[in-house]
Amino acid sequence: MRVTIADVARIAGVSKTTVSRVLNTRGEVDHATRAHVREVIERLGYVPSSGAVGLARGSSRTVGMLVPSLTWPWMGEVLQGVVDTVEEAGFGLLLFTCNRGTDSVARFTSQVSARAFDGLVAVEPEDTLAMLAALHRRGLPVVLIDDRGRHPEFPHVTAANREGGAAAARHLLSLERHRPLVVAGPLRFGCVRDRLDGFGGVYAEDGHPLDPALVVESDFTEAGGGAAVRRLLGEGRTFDAVFAHNDLAAIGALAALRAAGLRVPEDVAVIGFDDIPMAGLTHPALTTVHQPMRKMGETAARMLLAQLTGEGLSGSSVALPTSVVVRQSTVGF
Repeated sequence: MRVTIADVARIAGVSKTTVSRVLNTRGEVDHATRAHVREVIERLGYVPSSGAVGLARGSSRTVGMLVPSLTWPWMGEVLQGVVDTVEEAGFGLLLFTCNRGTDSVARFTSQVSARAFDGLVAVEPEDTLAMLAALHRRGLPVVLIDDRGRHPEFPHVTAANREGGAAAARHLLSLERHRPLVVAGPLRFGCVRDRLDGFGGVYAEDGHPLDPALVVESDFTEAGGGAAVRRLLGEGRTFDAVFAHNDLAAIGALAALRAAGLRVPEDVAVIGFDDIPMAGLTHPALTTVHQPMRKMGETAARMLLAQLTGEGLSGSSVALPTSVVVRQSTVGF
């Protein structure tokens, strides 16, 4: 059951206005009362809503954003989409990263009440879904970007991963590539399984089921993509295409194929997933499945703002369409 500001006030033996003043670090509350109220807040696991935070000073008109790291190749596009949307609505943004792993997450959770933001947009750091769900159940509006296929109980925005994988398969089949190597991401992620299912389903329907020996789990890195290609070539495996589940792995695959003396796309066509800026700068330029990362940020921010104004559905979700961007790594010059 959601803990409310009234629950905190009742158990602490103070008024709701006093609780709100403590949350807003206003000076009208004496030290002993402030410490007592904060102890009750901590004990109950209370997360203030925008109304509670705003009781003493009006709405904070601030949105929090939690991300694993700012170094991910597409994170800047997502962040820009969120910033543009919240600023247009007259809100500010508080950004939290998890560069220090569990220590960063612990600091974030301890600061939720003190930060007094109205709601949270999150690109889920590893192993934090349960924590985000708990914050949501305690009253904090949360919207998740890139749910990794796990469909949480609160609103989330993702790309159409299954359809993106299917589109990659149709593109390669149109080029008569019937024996692809799939450099998958970590299979514990639902988005990876969706991409693989969409891709493999189209190949199976065309009478060319995927060879299990040519489906390799990797780690979404350039080094991982290169290592997968080198290993399969070293085992004597033959393939006429590579579908990498992100662009970094595809870039690693390009380098490994070139080092092995294979021509792209004449010998092996390569397609990635994401459409990061670097994809257009490789040699040859990388064909890829475009994820609308900025649009995902914009959509998540709009969904959160709609919740804050009472216009959003708490369980809504959106899957934005993907599309194949054709470049020279599949069709040549």
